[in-house]
Amino acid sequence: MESTKVKSNNWKRFKKSIPFYLMGLPAIIYIIINNYMPLYGLQIAFKDYRVIDGISGSKWCGLDNFKFLFASDAWRITRNTVCYQFSWLILNTCLAVLLAIFLNEIVSTKAKKFYQSMVLLPYLISYVIVAYIVFVFLSDTGIMNTFLGVFGVDKISWYMEKKYWPFILTIVNSWKGLGFTTIIYLSTIVGFGRDYYEAAELDGAGKWKQITQITIPMLKPTIIMMVTLGMGGIFRSDYSLFYQVTKNSGVLYPVTDTIDTYVFRALTSGSNMGMSSAASFYQSVVCFCMMMFFNAIVRKMSKENALF
Repeated sequence: MESTKVKSNNWKRFKKSIPFYLMGLPAIIYIIINNYMPLYGLQIAFKDYRVIDGISGSKWCGLDNFKFLFASDAWRITRNTVCYQFSWLILNTCLAVLLAIFLNEIVSTKAKKFYQSMVLLPYLISYVIVAYIVFVFLSDTGIMNTFLGVFGVDKISWYMEKKYWPFILTIVNSWKGLGFTTIIYLSTIVGFGRDYYEAAELDGAGKWKQITQITIPMLKPTIIMMVTLGMGGIFRSDYSLFYQVTKNSGVLYPVTDTIDTYVFRALTSGSNMGMSSAASFYQSVVCFCMMMFFNAIVRKMSKENALF
């Protein structure tokens, strides 16, 4: 009797939840199609893939694709991807926290909304438009060369000089991506109670001490979460940044070629799909391991701040 009553209650709860399941169904279907069905193609990384034979019909080749990858381009694309992503993670985290604190100190509501919109606007711009903006600055007759000409400096062929691009890409990446992270930190800071700051002011603490002793310590869980997620993507570069902004200039490959651009070119050229799949598989595994490793360090130092 009691079990029948429990089943009846469970069924009633399920019936009440049906609208919510239906609302979530499109997202579930999308995740299955976009994230899980492609897992079948992971075996291409371990096969001598031929289009005519298909995935199932192609012969297994073990780790040959990985051997060929590591013997040719793995060091260059790995170095570029990791160095850029790691340096940008540190730089953008510091800049975003600093900018969020500054925005929070603005008293005028209208001014605060204006500056927040200006900071977020680049994030909403397509990389196609960003590439054209950069081209306006760096073309042979662009703003930079015009500016240099005023001082009698010879024109620079920016898209042929690889030594400048680590700095150019850093500036573009920070300008475009900083706004989103800043808004996340700002929304966290806004949620802090004013009681702490009022008490600090009564004790004679200035703005600097309030920031270092109250804001940043209370912001630490959010910073750790964002850095952990960033570490999970340290082997993933922004394809549009490295491909479109650089105009896919072959001269710049030594400093702009990353795992994502390498995989894309390998797929579009159709020359070696097995090796491109091996590069993508290698990227995913290392990203997962890096995230688990960093989260384990955080959990050991501060268990309550770990993601899991």
